Amino acid sequence: MAAKTDLAKLIGKENVLDGNDVLESYSKDMSFARPMRSRCVAKPRTMEEVQKVVKWANETNTPLVPVSSGLPRFHGDTVPSVAAAGAVIVDVSGMKKIMRVDRRNRVCMVETGVTFGELIPALKNEGMAPLITFVPRSNKSVVTSFMEREPFTIPRYHWEAQDPVYCVEVIYGNGDMFRTGSAFGPGTLDEQWAAGRAQVRGMGPSQVDFTRLLQAAQGTMGIVTWASIKCRPIPTIKETYLVASDKLEPLIDFAYKIQYKKLGEELFIVNNLTLAAILNKDSNKIAEMAAALPPWVMVYSIDGAGLMPQEKVDYQREDSKELAQTFGLTLKKTVGGARADDVEKIISQPSEEPYWKLRYRGNCHDVLFLTTMDKASGFVKKMHELAGDYNYPAGDMGVYIQPTAQGTNCHVEFNLMFDPNNTDLAEKVSRLDSKGGEALAQMGAFFSRPYGPWSKFA
Repeated sequence: MAAKTDLAKLIGKENVLDGNDVLESYSKDMSFARPMRSRCVAKPRTMEEVQKVVKWANETNTPLVPVSSGLPRFHGDTVPSVAAAGAVIVDVSGMKKIMRVDRRNRVCMVETGVTFGELIPALKNEGMAPLITFVPRSNKSVVTSFMEREPFTIPRYHWEAQDPVYCVEVIYGNGDMFRTGSAFGPGTLDEQWAAGRAQVRGMGPSQVDFTRLLQAAQGTMGIVTWASIKCRPIPTIKETYLVASDKLEPLIDFAYKIQYKKLGEELFIVNNLTLAAILNKDSNKIAEMAAALPPWVMVYSIDGAGLMPQEKVDYQREDSKELAQTFGLTLKKTVGGARADDVEKIISQPSEEPYWKLRYRGNCHDVLFLTTMDKASGFVKKMHELAGDYNYPAGDMGVYIQPTAQGTNCHVEFNLMFDPNNTDLAEKVSRLDSKGGEALAQMGAFFSRPYGPWSKFA
């Protein structure tokens, strides 16, 4: 009660919650993290209120667990750990200001509570679109998604791990407010904007990239209150194609060549189950389409904006078709009942309900890491072997491979779908996550976002 009373004085009693239902909803997520209740939930609405909460936590030696996205949550990083017993949840999902949209510099500045479902239509009014991750939840925080280094689907815009984040405002663990990059100054944000400056330089102040200290730190370094994020103009012409293959290797080789030639926009590879899951809501229809699809499909789009958009699309289409033929591949509009135009609409928006990862079996646990594209097929083979070792049905496993950093590396994600009411299977998935993850790490998988048991070997 002391925590609730203290926080109520700082941010208002209506912003401090401790009801049983509220505490229960924050005590667990869809992962295998051990449930743990917090003392209360604080919902600051401004940077100043976040700062007050952090300073109070220092004075009272209280652990804080930041939360910014809505339910369902998956990775266990918003559940208080045993080490954080007696923690207070700091839910900043109510900080929803879209502070600035700068079309000229292709950047927007948003508070941490702004979701993909809110940002996409707001940017559309300005003729822009965010660099979106792979079919995210509509209530997923944009800032948190990119602070966690979740990859977006257009690798040619991805130059380094920090992209598409430029500058951030953070309340560090000691309660100090700090702005990174060109947002540091000189001058306030209003003064910088009046002088025609945009917060598009991530490094700084000086030659230190402070934002990198915060990315993938899971809220342990501080609480980010806003970020400036790279955007792109909405294309006037767009074409999306599906490239199917019975084997993964030809698609990997094709992806390498496409990125070397600087062609295309969206580019990623999924297996048949993942593609079926994003296109269908009913589990039976997912199974039916997955059976009709080839094992592997690359989604590849070409678009044009600005001057001569049609000419840009035309030459890229022909070059891409020619390249595909050298690997025995074909750009198609329809594959196994999946239509490229339907995929194009789905990957440009957040997921409809139910969230696509939950449609097939009711729950999903992700195993994700970084590697290079030439090694991806080896990890896929190993994961299928591990699934057999732990008696997990490999046919229920989705796969998503996203080239990043201009194709120099890639994000590999295995979606282990399972029935949450099947406790025996859930235990198998848990063992596959921990022991299998360790086996993948020994092969060279880089767990750059070490959730749960991965932190022991990352």
